[in-house]
Amino acid sequence: MNFTLEAIRQQFPALQQRIDDQPVYFFDGPGGSQVPHSVLSAMTDYLGRYNSNLGGAFFSSYETVSVMAQARESVQALLNAPSSDNIVFGANMTSLTFQLSRAISRNWTENDEVVVTALDHYSNVSSWQQAAEDKGATVHQARVNESDCTLDYTHLLSLINHNTKLVAVTYASNTTGSLVDVKKVIDAAHQVGAMVYVDAVHYAPHGLLDVQQLECDFLACSAYKFFGPHVGIAYVAPQWLQALSPYKVEPATNIGPGRFETGTQSFEALSGVVAAVEYLAQLGESTLTLRERLQQSFLQYQQHEATLSRYFLSKVKTQSKITVFGISDEDRVAERTPTFAIQIEGTTPADVAAVLGKQQMCVWNGHFYAIGLCQQLGVLDQGGVIRIGFMHYNSVQEIDQLFIALEPFL
Repeated sequence: MNFTLEAIRQQFPALQQRIDDQPVYFFDGPGGSQVPHSVLSAMTDYLGRYNSNLGGAFFSSYETVSVMAQARESVQALLNAPSSDNIVFGANMTSLTFQLSRAISRNWTENDEVVVTALDHYSNVSSWQQAAEDKGATVHQARVNESDCTLDYTHLLSLINHNTKLVAVTYASNTTGSLVDVKKVIDAAHQVGAMVYVDAVHYAPHGLLDVQQLECDFLACSAYKFFGPHVGIAYVAPQWLQALSPYKVEPATNIGPGRFETGTQSFEALSGVVAAVEYLAQLGESTLTLRERLQQSFLQYQQHEATLSRYFLSKVKTQSKITVFGISDEDRVAERTPTFAIQIEGTTPADVAAVLGKQQMCVWNGHFYAIGLCQQLGVLDQGGVIRIGFMHYNSVQEIDQLFIALEPFL
């Protein structure tokens, strides 16, 4: 099946609505994507017919067990995990990361070191800073290259040594869209025996993940960023699945991923996760495996997103008042996601977002929890940046409308 934008857009009820008799424009994908009919139907079907818990000797509990297993298998395919047992679910990525950080850091000492980056959302910084503080360990933060908002690998690699216990790194900046060569970081960390925790929340809707190729120890993402419900997802590598000692309720299972899953999961949301992964795979040939269908689909999504990125950057080049923080070369769109951090001379990010909001254009302004990045760029005290993010359901025509709406500032 070939990518057809109109066929994609028809699957999203949010994209069909009008507010105050105006069409809506969702340029806020980095903060959370819209959701297709199939995901909504899966969630309401489970909640309306099978709402139950695990372990009962009756039909609705059997269905819940099946939903849980299907969700793990779907995410296994999405991440290319070696087993569905490597997939852990939770309320959201931040909660899961804080929770896992406690198990990971149990045996840290005051001689140990942790490396975080200024490119990261602080869910992948604060969790490790606080875990290190509890143990008296030292935290180092790698800088970014301010010219294009890419990670300063030279600085990061210089911070890794034989005292390093963990490196926490993002796959892609949720603010500037900059991609990270995660494999390079993982290889360097593993040479000194350090673990690597990858934040793939922003990357997951834009590129197909492969934890086996990366050889990462942990990877986290969120289904609500890839057209699903609010569910946190963590990959735990096989060697750590039983080796870590999680904080858990005593009678709860101590075998497999369940040992990291505190309390009752949102089973209706897990139904939505299954549907979201199936949505992502829809452009692949039906005779192929789920993973193979995902591979075929993502190639087409990325082609469309690259077109959007190039078009947006070409429009920006004609506007002298717009500053782009990040990769702005149209020939380098493969090094970024279609997420753009900008400022407009003579106004504030908050004022721009408010004016666009009145025209039913959804954009975010601020620091997006990437405090280290905004501090280094010197924009934290200026109200941060305007973030404009495209998903594969966005169109070139929407970008034209965005620039028409921005004309009063330009």
